[in-house]
Parts: sequence; C-alpha cells; structure tokens
Amino acid sequence: MIGRIPILDVQPLVDCGTRPARCVVGEAFEISATVFREGHDAVNANLVLRDPRGRAGAFLPMTPGAPGTDRWHAEVTVAAEGMWSYAVEAWSDPVATWKHAAGIKVPAGLDTELMLEEGARLFERAAEGVAKRGRGVVLEAVDTLRNEALDPQERLAGAFTSAVTAALAAHPLRDLVTSSARFPLQVERQRALFGSWYEFFPRSEGAEVDPAGVLPPRSGTFRTAMERLPAIAAMGFDVVYLPPIHPIGSAFRKGPNNSLDAGPHDPGSPWAIGSPEGGHDAVHPDLGTLEDFDAFVARARELRMEVALDFALQVSPDHPWVQKHPEWFTRRADGSIAYAENPPKKYQDIYPVNFDEDFNGIVRETLRVLRFWMAHGVRVFRVDNPHTKPVNFWAKVIGEVNGRDPDVIFLAEAFTRPAMMHTLAKIGFQQSYTYFTWRTGKAELQEYLTELSGDAAAYMRPNFFVNTPDILHASLQYGGPAAFKIRALLAATLSPTWGVYSGFELFEHLAVAPGSEEYLDSEKYQYRPRDWAAAEREGRTLAPYLTTLNRVRRHHPALQHLRNLKFHHTDNDAVMAFSKRTRTGDAEDLVVVVVNLDPHAVHEATVSLDMPSLGMDWQDAFPVHDEFTGASYRWGQHNYVRLDPALEPAHLFSVRRNNP
Repeated sequence: MIGRIPILDVQPLVDCGTRPARCVVGEAFEISATVFREGHDAVNANLVLRDPRGRAGAFLPMTPGAPGTDRWHAEVTVAAEGMWSYAVEAWSDPVATWKHAAGIKVPAGLDTELMLEEGARLFERAAEGVAKRGRGVVLEAVDTLRNEALDPQERLAGAFTSAVTAALAAHPLRDLVTSSARFPLQVERQRALFGSWYEFFPRSEGAEVDPAGVLPPRSGTFRTAMERLPAIAAMGFDVVYLPPIHPIGSAFRKGPNNSLDAGPHDPGSPWAIGSPEGGHDAVHPDLGTLEDFDAFVARARELRMEVALDFALQVSPDHPWVQKHPEWFTRRADGSIAYAENPPKKYQDIYPVNFDEDFNGIVRETLRVLRFWMAHGVRVFRVDNPHTKPVNFWAKVIGEVNGRDPDVIFLAEAFTRPAMMHTLAKIGFQQSYTYFTWRTGKAELQEYLTELSGDAAAYMRPNFFVNTPDILHASLQYGGPAAFKIRALLAATLSPTWGVYSGFELFEHLAVAPGSEEYLDSEKYQYRPRDWAAAEREGRTLAPYLTTLNRVRRHHPALQHLRNLKFHHTDNDAVMAFSKRTRTGDAEDLVVVVVNLDPHAVHEATVSLDMPSLGMDWQDAFPVHDEFTGASYRWGQHNYVRLDPALEPAHLFSVRRNNP
C-alpha cells in the first residue's frame, strides 16, 4: 500500500519482512529505502528503532544517496540483544522547501517580504517542537527575519546559521509524516558474528596406540583432553568444538579409513551415535563421566573459551531410540530399517530419522537433548547435516530454544544447494558453513565474498573453516606450508568467524587416495594422538602464525565485521587485495590485506586502492604496518608489492592514519 509519501524497497528485508533481519550488538549496518514525493517540495526521512519492549529510541536521520536515485540511508548500531524492530518515516520538509525558494527569490528581489514573512511563520511553528535549549535560537531567527531595519540578505542569513540548522536537524518540522511497515530485527550476542573455532577429538588427546598393533589402544579422556586447552587458548581461539562425545554403536562399525571390517579395538565413528550405554544425552564411557565433561567445560571457561558440541540427529542401529521409537525410522520393503546413503557412498552404521510419522515427538526429544547439554554449560551447537532434515523442524526447534535462551548459537553444517543454505540461515541458524573451502581463485573468491558480505549478510553469517575431518582440499594436499598460511589468512580476515580442525597447524595433508578429500588414517575412524611438543621443538608447526592472526583479529575491530569488506584492484590475477574499515564515534580502524594466492611462485603486482572507501582523498598518503614482519611502509593510491610464498605470502597491514 502506497502512503501519502511513498516509501519503497526498505532494506534489509528478509522474506518480505516475515523473518527478522539480523545483527549483533555493536555491529554497524545500513538501513535504506526509496523515498520521494510529487512536485518539487523537499522530502526527508528518518528511521525509528524500537527496542524489545516496544519503546522508540532517539530520532535517527537518514541521508540521501546518489542524486536521482531517491535512496535514503542510515547506519545503525544496536547496543542490546533482543527482538527489535525498525520502520522508515518519510515526511515533507517545509523548512528545506522554504530555504530553497528563499535562497533564490530573496537575492533576486522576488516576493522578498512575502518570502521572509513565510519563513518567520514557518520557524515559529518549528520552534514549538524544538527542545528548550535550541528554541531560543530558532526564535531569534524569527525576529531577524522580521527585522525590517536589516538588509533583506541579512534577515535571510539569520535563518541559515549553523546554530539554527543544528537545532532544526535535531527537532525537524515534519509535515505529512508517512511510515513504512515495521520490520523485525534480531540482535544477538557478538559471538554469533565473531569468533575463532578450534575442532578436536577428545579421544585422541592422551590416547595410547601401539605402533606394532599388538596391544589394544587406549582412548584419551576429557581429563587428558583438558591438558590441550591452554595451548588452544594461547593460539587465541574462542570456541573449542567437539565432535559427538556419545556412546558409539557396534553394529556395522567402520574400521580405519572407512573400511567395512572393524577390528575388536577400533573405536568407530563418533557420528554413529548410540549403544546400550546410552544415546544423545550420554557420554562415551571411554571419555569419562558427565562430571568429567563438566570439568572440561569449566576449564575452557577459565581460559575464556566456549565449548561447542556437535548435534547430529541420527543414530546407530544400537541407539535406544531404535527400540523405543521405531516409528522414527524408515522401513524398507524387506522390513529392515533404511541406513544413510549418498550414492555411491553407504553409511551402514547410521540410521537417519524420518520426521513424518511423529514430528512433534521428535521435536520434544530434540529440545530435551539440547536443553540437557545447555544445562551442562553448552551454549553453542554445530548441527550436522541440517539440510537432510525438514526446514520447518529447525525453525520450530531453534525458535523454541532461542525464545527462552537467546544466547544459544547454532552453526549449520550444510554443504548443499544455495537455496537450502540461505533458508536455514533465514529460519534461525546463527552461522553457516560455506563454499569457502572450494573457492581458491581470485575471481571466485571476490564474487563469493561480495555475495556473503552484501544482501545475504542481513541473515547469513559465514563460518570459514579451512579444513574439517571430512574436507582436505587439494590446495592443502599439494600446496605445501605456504598454502596453509594463505588459506588461514583468507579465512581469518575475510570472515569474522573462522575455524581450523586439529592437525592443520602440523600441515597434515595426506589424502586417503588421489582425488579424495578424505584424510589418510582419518581421525573419524581411529585414534590419532599427536606429539605437539616435538612439533614445536622442531619448528614443524603453524601455531605462531595462527596466534598472530587471532591476535590481530582481536586487536582490530574492523576484522570482527563482515559487511565492511571492500576489494581493490590489482593487475595480477594471482594477487588479491581487500580492506576492512570500521568507525565508532571518533575512533576508526582500518586494515588492508594483500595476498599471493599462488603457494608455488613469487608474484608482483600494483595494488590500486579505492581511496574514498578508505575514508581518504585520492592524493593522500598514509603509513602502514605489516603485522607479520613488523615492517612499515608509506602507501598511497598505487602501490607495488612483491610476495614470496616461501617467506610471507601476504601483507596484513594495519593503517596508522595521522602518524608520521
């Protein structure tokens, strides 16, 4: 419906306003709309934010965009969590209309007294809405406009002073006020946008494995895994993510490298959840007790890290649900329960859940399990394969959880079609895995990141994992240590949230077979203890590099945001340049990254910066400091770089504006 003054195409808008746009506390984002009116009278616009209790905040003026577009914009930062709302108000601006006309007519001697009297009456009316401190300033302008002892130009100037302009900007005279519809805005805690994740298997930390295979292996425990936490915290990670920690079924258990013949001591895949010892609300007895898990969570919290737990809604054939709730599974024509398949892959050790026979019962049980772990300190869940479950199921579950506990964060592990990934984000998942792992070239990276940091950022937040237990990309298999640096740098600076799977810092890169993305001797199917101390002594670790990345991310607010990403031109397709800039009040933070995407060769390039996007004039020069090497340079619009991946494949520059 068109109002008296049209307000069209309000953005951001998620599913026509039926789903909330999203941001986190302290995140700057833009709200815009098309606003215009008939004729030549001036139009103006402002934004109205309402907090979760429905209270309107301060007047937020909008500013016009490029001439002729009729787009109006406002940058917004929200200071508290909850379900807010926003609306755009458009209005006829009689003061601006009069100023335009008077500025032409009075100097030309046209209708001089009439124009000055109309201005006086207009300012009298405007003064009624101005706060006491500024009202006197506006009324002085009224007196000046009517003071016939002054030259007409002097009388007119009294209405154009900076003091009058400021008073009326804060309390404008608004006619024909028209409002858009009110749209929801979900404001979440900062961890929903910004964080550094580290994934590891507790059973491998402290595990004992006989190289000869004579003695049975012994699993690591929560207590031995706890000993790894200080090193993870020292690298600057905020979130420790654990694969499933539940009992593992024995039926059709997989052996090393996903073989079908498991030995008597093979631990099986943690994603084959459930045995007579319990299901999704139990811990594997080899890992310890629930009290041991509580101690693990408490230790992580002492080190200022959160524990994220895998939630995989699937079961082994031995899970208690199979006997208690047979209606939750699909029966085949021969009466057997259908196991998971992704032809030609078969997962005989896993039964998927069928949601169509007892949807509400599965919702209740899912909520019970999630709240069980929430009561034990887990506020972040990485959800396994959510795209293989109904979207309305997740909308119901996440809505119920976040309705009572808005701080709980869900990460969607959905490497699937864009429509499903975007829809999962819209219905509630705070974070999403992405296609980043498979984007390695300059053009495809820039195209994909432009999408993620553009309109999609209103509802979808990427989590850039450089590797996972399932994904060892070819670039890491064949790129050497430089490839590990390049991918870590890209993930940590392009996205506010990124992650690594344990072993990345040791340059683990061997695949089970050519063309495969599965690790050789995958930790999904066997214990994989690592000698961290020896790697550090021998210098075979990327840990110092990861530590620097996370330190810089914490120190620079610009890297903690997504929507502020800007790419810059380089004349070499192997070299990519981008910047991130934030401004809060008088404080500004600016980071410029230039990276050689080729781990095998030295590349040179000229980097041509879009200076206005950096808040500078085209001719400005400014100092930059390389966070990796400590070197400083003076940069301007055009800059030469030479990047040797054998030394440092990238510049990570902090910009020191105003410094000599």
